[in-house]
Amino acid sequence: MRLSVLRGLSVRDWIVAVVGAVVIVFAGVALMWTGRHAAAIYHLNRGVGGTMFYDAADRPWFPLDEQRIDVPFEQISTYFKDAVISVEDHRYYLHFGIDPIAVVRAALFNLRSSEGTQGGSTITQQLARTLFLSNARTYGRKVQEAALAVMLEVCLSKKEILQLYFDRVYLSGGVYGVESMSEKLYGKPASKLTLGEAALIAGIIRAPAAYSPWTHFDAARRRSFVVLRRMREEKKIAPAQEQAARAEQIRILPQPAVSSPKHGYAKELLRQQFRDIYGGDNPPDWKVHTTFVPEIQDAAEAAVRDGLRQLGIKGLQAALVAMDPSTGNLLAMVGGSDFAVTPYNRAIRSRRQPGSAFKPFVYAVALERGMSPVSTITGLRDVTVKAPEGVWIPRDERASERDTLTLREALLESSNAAAVLLQQQVGSAPVLRLANDLGVTDQPDVPSLALGSGLVSPLGLTAAFAVFPSLGYRVRPRGLVSVENAEGDLVSRVNIESDQVLSPQVAFQMLTMLEDVVDRGTGASARRLGVHGAVGGKTGTTNDYRDGWFVGFNSAAVVGVWVGFDQPQQIREGATGARVALPIWADFMRRTARRLPGHAFQPPGDLHTEELCHVSYLRPVAGCPTYVEYFKDGDTIPSRLCTVHQGNMKQRTERALQSFFGALGRGLKGIFSK
Repeated sequence: MRLSVLRGLSVRDWIVAVVGAVVIVFAGVALMWTGRHAAAIYHLNRGVGGTMFYDAADRPWFPLDEQRIDVPFEQISTYFKDAVISVEDHRYYLHFGIDPIAVVRAALFNLRSSEGTQGGSTITQQLARTLFLSNARTYGRKVQEAALAVMLEVCLSKKEILQLYFDRVYLSGGVYGVESMSEKLYGKPASKLTLGEAALIAGIIRAPAAYSPWTHFDAARRRSFVVLRRMREEKKIAPAQEQAARAEQIRILPQPAVSSPKHGYAKELLRQQFRDIYGGDNPPDWKVHTTFVPEIQDAAEAAVRDGLRQLGIKGLQAALVAMDPSTGNLLAMVGGSDFAVTPYNRAIRSRRQPGSAFKPFVYAVALERGMSPVSTITGLRDVTVKAPEGVWIPRDERASERDTLTLREALLESSNAAAVLLQQQVGSAPVLRLANDLGVTDQPDVPSLALGSGLVSPLGLTAAFAVFPSLGYRVRPRGLVSVENAEGDLVSRVNIESDQVLSPQVAFQMLTMLEDVVDRGTGASARRLGVHGAVGGKTGTTNDYRDGWFVGFNSAAVVGVWVGFDQPQQIREGATGARVALPIWADFMRRTARRLPGHAFQPPGDLHTEELCHVSYLRPVAGCPTYVEYFKDGDTIPSRLCTVHQGNMKQRTERALQSFFGALGRGLKGIFSK
């Protein structure tokens, strides 16, 4: 019966039914949305919270605004109230949350002008966005903003709306609210503001970054003249008051240190990332989930502080970045010696030469091109390179007397000659391509590229090293995970991003070579400093000891440390990365051993194992210290017996025959090649 009725419906009936269903669903969703926000607005008279950041364990960590000071409406200067209304919303007391005249004017301007857009938002709409919405410029958000503005006007008085707005408006420099801004800028409460001072603060609201008095005072002053003109036009002040305020000498205090010094570098990074998405808004009861672990951040700050204290060099700075190599999650970040004194974040903003810490990328390309960890580089004693400025000879601080080294030996000794020869063999183009794929961009195409003559940031280099413990994947660093509004709805999410740029086999071969650097090479002091377990890494030192680096990892974390001066100069004679950066890295790894426990790295499939002599890198004989080498398909596996250790009678005989037939072969080759 029902089926026959449905079949009897006309096309028009079907359309009406579908449209009706859509309308009902839409009305239901709108009703639910309105009910939720009406309840939230009703609770505003009890005060509002702020955006809260949560750590990796989902524990409340810090608020977006640690400086806001709420004050009663009567304790705010009348000059400031009149200034804001005059320049931001002069029909404030006449509209119902939306100003139709301003909306039409802005629409006409935007249609006719190609020089940007003009907004028509009222003070109430600005407050609605600040309290409940993101800063995204979409039509959907504008509709929600308008609806919320009307609801605010229904539920709250004009005075209550202004009170909330004045307490929460963003005014640059991480400062929210007029009371806090007045204290920071002039050292006085908002009730004591002069006309000129009030106009200056009111003018900031339109564009806090562009009109910040601490960084753009002249622009802020010119903007204050616009505010004063609008106040005169609105008959809030007399022409003589305007002229006196324009001539007023405005004195501001130095910009204070932003937020709390503890975890300051990490907090300001996250605050800035949030503001990049949502502007200066500080929505109440929003939750920002992050990747940072405060206990690991504590360890990072302690390691940097103690390391610089032990070096005892005035003005020396250091940066440390710790991240999860499998996800890119930032675990800790320190950008200098003391956030309270120097909030400049060197971990992300400084770009310095990495020195030998760049070499692993050259070696990785060589392995990709068919070499193995025990392939040899020959001609190390006579390396000369033709450069535009003439002949260049790479210098080695701890040069080997040998003319030939395996890749494994050359990396653990950090041989400059070997790195330069290797770059010549594989070509600079694939090295530049790999570096770019790993996020180490804008490197120079020069012979000294292999020695780290380009510029990198500590964050960029640390993230690039994650390709080794992740077995070939480049992961993009992330500090923010997700943002939820007051209702628990997901506003945005930052997904894990990874791309495979090296084969697992090549990445694992490199990993074992970097483990050797720590066990037997330039990073060996890490073991003496108490670092245990499976770890790898690489030191880096630039010319004249201006920069010291160590970037190392275990399976749980990749950690980079840089030490140097802001204006490059010698740290001191002999200040290698192993002596100035590695101790900070080792201290951090020791402090976080329980929270970031590493496990032995497991080789991927398609790798062949061979036991070799740890001295000659040839097949072992009796008496050889041995290790296990990994070979990928196509690698040449050594067939000769070790020539360093004596071996038994049978092995000595086999070695003699190998030597005889090898010499015979070379002789015949020489005869027939003539």
